[in-house]
Amino acid sequence: MSQTLIELQGLGFAWPGHPELLDIPEFRLQRGESLFLKGPSGSGKTTLLGLLGGVQNPNRGSIRLLGQELTQLSPSARDRFRVGHTGYIFQQFNLLPFLSVRENVELPCHFSRLRTERARQRHGSVDQAAATLLRHLGLKEDLLGRRADALSIGQQQRVAAARALIGQPELVIADEPTSALDADAREAFLRLLFAECREAGASLLFVSHDQSLASLFDRSLSLADLNHAARPLEV
Repeated sequence: MSQTLIELQGLGFAWPGHPELLDIPEFRLQRGESLFLKGPSGSGKTTLLGLLGGVQNPNRGSIRLLGQELTQLSPSARDRFRVGHTGYIFQQFNLLPFLSVRENVELPCHFSRLRTERARQRHGSVDQAAATLLRHLGLKEDLLGRRADALSIGQQQRVAAARALIGQPELVIADEPTSALDADAREAFLRLLFAECREAGASLLFVSHDQSLASLFDRSLSLADLNHAARPLEV
């Protein structure tokens, strides 16, 4: 089995009526690797993450995830493939405020039979998978029934990480998830995240402008160097 999880070849993307935003000749992420990708404003990081998730299609080039060429899938098939194999931790966490902690964590399993089955195989049930992940990420069991909008920023961050990890997706993408935390809390959260990714066998693609975190990862890259396109303001 190939050790390459993501492979980009000759990738190009431009929004209609705008200069090319992304020109990435080649990029690979290996299975089980943690990669720090520095993404300053204007370098195209948000667009790249959208392409990796199949939200958009490139104008040219190839995007392969787990050997599947995403550009050959229909939009609905890309959506199904994304939810089955990719977990996201967003900068603003994007928890549903009216749902409980447990319900937020279990959301991906409502949309992916694969992640539901993986959660059951590893933990016995989806409920137990959610509780175990939250405990490993430092949240007490008495928070499971609390509404997401009643949590602190640090608690929301851990719930978002558990949601991304439930059902063992092969790829976890984190987009500036530590920007609201102080230095000690950032490093503590990252060590928990690394441990859970290792346990699940997931690769971690972590995008941030905070270069001080780079040394904690297996590898670091600058998207500004990876992207050969001109650098207009990001759309």
